[in-house]
Amino acid sequence: MKDTELKAAFGKFVTGVTIVSTQIEANKYIGFTANSFTSVSIDPPLLLICLGKQLSSFSYFEKATSFCVSILNENQADIASIFATSKEDRFSQVDYALDNLGNPYITEAAAHFSCTSYEKTMAGDHMLLIGKVEKCATSNRKGLAYVEKQFFKLGSGAINFV
Repeated sequence: MKDTELKAAFGKFVTGVTIVSTQIEANKYIGFTANSFTSVSIDPPLLLICLGKQLSSFSYFEKATSFCVSILNENQADIASIFATSKEDRFSQVDYALDNLGNPYITEAAAHFSCTSYEKTMAGDHMLLIGKVEKCATSNRKGLAYVEKQFFKLGSGAINFV
């Protein structure tokens, strides 16, 4: 099986779009776009993010004791692109606030979760980062979706590509 075949097959799965972020030093933050996000448990409250070892921010998250996950709203595809491709200070390009643990979250996100690092496990070329949700917040905004390398939003029963 070729990597391209596997990626194409995985790409058929519709996901939400998140920004995962952490503070790396006083007033300095790092984050990346992730669609490998899932709830794990309600009791205790746990979620999971998968990070590729090739990420430039991998070592920061490997050491992080806390992090935040922002579920982007359906009008924030531009933010997903910034955090997926930009090499500049990504947070200087977006509106954000700090959570109760000092980590940034994207303002106007559909939801965000403030987490402490609960468990980190290597699995192939990725790290499974499990976070214990310490606090979360939601809005009335719908989440941004992603499939086959395209962002889309659901509205009135139709798929509207962004």
